[in-house]
Amino acid sequence: MLQVDLFTACAVGGIVLLVYHYLSKKFEYFLSKPIPCPKPTFLFGNTASMILRTQDAKEKIQELYNSFPDAKIMGFYNLLKPAFIVRDPEVIKKIGVKDFDYFMEHTPIFSPSKTDADDDNSQSLFGNSLFALRGQKWRDMRATLSPAFTGSKMRHMFDLVAECGVSLKEFLLKEAKTGKRMEYEMKDTFSRFGTDVIATVAFGLKVDSMREQDNEFFTKGKKMLDVKSPKVLIKFLTVVAFPWLARKLDIDLVDGKLATYFRGVLTGHMKQREAHGIVRNDMINILMEVQKGALRHNAEEHETKDAGFATVEESSVGKSTHSRVWTESELIAQCFLFFFAGFDTVSSGMSFLAYELALSPEVQDRLYQEIMETDQFLAGKPLNYDTLQKMEYLDMVVSEALRKWPPAVLSDRLCSKDYQYDDGQGTSFVIEKNRTIWIPTIAIHNDPKFYPNPDKFDPERFSPENRSKIVPGTYLPFGIGPRNCIGSRFALMELKSIMYYLVKEFSLEPTDRTEVPLKLSRMAISLQSEKGIWLELKPRK
Repeated sequence: MLQVDLFTACAVGGIVLLVYHYLSKKFEYFLSKPIPCPKPTFLFGNTASMILRTQDAKEKIQELYNSFPDAKIMGFYNLLKPAFIVRDPEVIKKIGVKDFDYFMEHTPIFSPSKTDADDDNSQSLFGNSLFALRGQKWRDMRATLSPAFTGSKMRHMFDLVAECGVSLKEFLLKEAKTGKRMEYEMKDTFSRFGTDVIATVAFGLKVDSMREQDNEFFTKGKKMLDVKSPKVLIKFLTVVAFPWLARKLDIDLVDGKLATYFRGVLTGHMKQREAHGIVRNDMINILMEVQKGALRHNAEEHETKDAGFATVEESSVGKSTHSRVWTESELIAQCFLFFFAGFDTVSSGMSFLAYELALSPEVQDRLYQEIMETDQFLAGKPLNYDTLQKMEYLDMVVSEALRKWPPAVLSDRLCSKDYQYDDGQGTSFVIEKNRTIWIPTIAIHNDPKFYPNPDKFDPERFSPENRSKIVPGTYLPFGIGPRNCIGSRFALMELKSIMYYLVKEFSLEPTDRTEVPLKLSRMAISLQSEKGIWLELKPRK
């Protein structure tokens, strides 16, 4: 009996040693590369604090970025997987633009069959979205959707966005007349505004989430996109850390019942419009044009930074043509992505911008002056898209907020075929196929080498006379290259319009509940404040 137990113990011990040796070998990848890499910890590599939520995403990415300040490119281990961080603006431009064909994809969190197969029948909202698509299917979808986000289309959609801004402004003014203290949590307030915008622009619904706090569209959307919930975090970590398990369990980031609800809203409106010949300047109308093959680029429209300095320009990929016919599920998935961006990403940007204005009264006062000058120019007429874009200081303020608080803390790319990296100064090696590249946006935006005194909110960085000082490849709020954010114009239009209406009527001021400095949540996947962003809205008149 003793001999059996001893044998079992030895066998188990031997297996443990073999597993340990096998896993430890994973951390030898960068020993053969002529680039630096922080010392990894067993199993977790260099991302333990992000996985275990002991650091927020901004803090960890900046820590990695700063670990080798002289490196153009460095290595790190995302759990057991070797990956690269690009620190040099020239290398970022090379990977993101010039050599885009090598780095066309995002790191997949679903199997390729769910993202790039021509015969894909998947109903997954996330898996079919533009962000997750790969290969030729992504190229075709990008080209399909690109005409929907041009300046001319934004002009058509502006009235719908402005209507939501006016509604929020009027609600707040009415509340102020009751004499109550106007203290609001900005993320919640702007999530409601963003929900109303997406409801009208992407789903054809009239929703008022401030007056009807528990309306179905808002509550279901909030539940679907609750990035702080343990359930969503477990799903996210599973698909990132154990994609094979996520595929086997058929895990989708979007709850099935909620996905069915939003899919039903869209299909119902599309059928109703088709039956009654209803035309409206929104995303449903655009999707219907796509189905008919009627959505095309206007050859006479030239791409410019008409929405401001942060606008990204469409590449040749978005202007290409194809004959692919999209399924209803594939098109509906794009509205889901639109919803996610409006509900979470854009509303976070609005919250951080409001926070910075409250802590910088001199900036807010100057912005208010420009708003009143614009109001006088309009002479009683409603705000329009072109007048909004002429507001120079507003664009400077928004550009600086996106520098300090970018919509995404990083961009990722997947190497699709072996790539020979050569910095021209003696460092040369191969980045193998299927290796992930991180572009650490938030760390670059807060690097004093590129932005002196980066913690200061300083719109003057983006004044016309200072813009030339910004090093190309160091301002990336909406990504870089052909895979940049397709909705940058729409996001900027939302940000600017709501700030116009809000600052015109209210002074944004900190309260006892306002955190200074702001503490970020360790539980959120994106940039989120830990205890909310509380501000007081004091009526100006």
